Amino acid sequence: MRQRFLPTLFRTTAFKLTAAYLVIFALFAAFVLGYVAWNAQRLLTDQIRSTIDAEIQGLAEQQRQGGIRRLVNIIERRSRGPGASLYLVTTPVGERIAGNVEAIPPGTLDRTGESEIEYARSSETVDTPSRALVRVFMLPAGFRLLVGRDLEERQRLGIVIRRAAGWSLALVFILGCFASWFVARRVLKRVDGMSETAHAIMAGDLKGRLSIAGTDDELDRLALNLNAMLDRIGELMTGMQQVTDNIAHDLKTPLTRLRNRAEEALRSSRSPDELRAALDGAIEEADNLIRVFNALLMLARLEAGRVSDNMAELDLSEIVSGMAELYEPLAEEAGLSLVGEVEPGLRVFGNRELIGQALANLVDNALKYGGPAQGGDGVVAVAARRNGTSIELSVADHGPGIPEPDRGRVLDRFVRLDTSRSKPGFGLGLSLAAGVVRLHGGQLRLDDNAPGLRVVIVLPAAEAKPVETPAASEPAASTAAANPAGVPSL
Repeated sequence: MRQRFLPTLFRTTAFKLTAAYLVIFALFAAFVLGYVAWNAQRLLTDQIRSTIDAEIQGLAEQQRQGGIRRLVNIIERRSRGPGASLYLVTTPVGERIAGNVEAIPPGTLDRTGESEIEYARSSETVDTPSRALVRVFMLPAGFRLLVGRDLEERQRLGIVIRRAAGWSLALVFILGCFASWFVARRVLKRVDGMSETAHAIMAGDLKGRLSIAGTDDELDRLALNLNAMLDRIGELMTGMQQVTDNIAHDLKTPLTRLRNRAEEALRSSRSPDELRAALDGAIEEADNLIRVFNALLMLARLEAGRVSDNMAELDLSEIVSGMAELYEPLAEEAGLSLVGEVEPGLRVFGNRELIGQALANLVDNALKYGGPAQGGDGVVAVAARRNGTSIELSVADHGPGIPEPDRGRVLDRFVRLDTSRSKPGFGLGLSLAAGVVRLHGGQLRLDDNAPGLRVVIVLPAAEAKPVETPAASEPAASTAAANPAGVPSL
């Protein structure tokens, strides 16, 4: 396991990034330390050069005041003292007169000015030369004066800086490797956890979710988004399973009825009229099934958002008024009174056909199930009004209503309460309306109308604009008005 872990660790992005940062930081630290060492040595050299110049000026002044003998006495006295200063006085032919320098490279005294040489003190053997920064000054009568300073301090400083740089880089490397290992191992552990969860989900455990560390880092944000995506996928899978189950149960009855009618027609029909009547019944059952499948297809398109392109600014007041006018005769046939209370100038951004379909489903449900109950007055009220930045569209009846515990459940597909199973329909009207409202960024809620049910749709309002073309003000239900029965009962 460990042999497989280390190669995987080295291949992680976190380890590679940390290692890259380590190399960059090490190069930067080496540059900074090198720059500091170079400046320190330059500053020390400048101080040595200034000291040498000051000493040469002082000794030259002593030679001018007291001659060569006075200078030799001063050099002898200074040479016997401890320190890093170097002195040498020679004759014009290079013979040593006084000083603490025993051996210098040939030709050094022939060049005036500053130079860096190897030398040996008088108290040292010639076999152990040291380095020094010296300056040769020509005295009157050809005598030569060499003043210098040992560079041991500068060499020690360089050794100290190099040693510090080496230990610092080694420490940076060790800590960087440990940090790379720690960060990569931590990230790899979380990524491995995500991979295990993903494998479990692919194996069929759709309830698995990625763990959240609570640090709000990029992995947490990724896990939150993936969990939200998995929740949505779970909802879609649950919805698909429910649709499959509902189709298997709720559509089995009309399909069985369709088959029985066809079989009964084949077995018992004695005349063309009887066969025609049987075929008319079969066609009616087939039309009902087609409407159900069309509604399911529309719900699938709504959930996938594939109908959101056909959006435009609409006059909702005109749509609601047209729908109320369309359903008024149907309400009278059902023994109900349809009342419309529509505020003018209500505009929304959406799909005209979908909003009309959702409103038609709500009104159709109110007419089917909104008969007077518990002293109701048999009035179905369709209202639309502005409420701040939103528009509320409501359809209210005085029927038996929906118990509060069932109001969330009836928005699912094929859900029909026991009190409504004797009425025509398949339990898709409210589901379709809820899908249309979600597509338009609104909300649908079911309220108690005391007695009865009040369905409220809340949609975001659009900026009011004058109608530009006559086609835009055409009644929403003009095409349906020619065939009111064409509105599906879902």
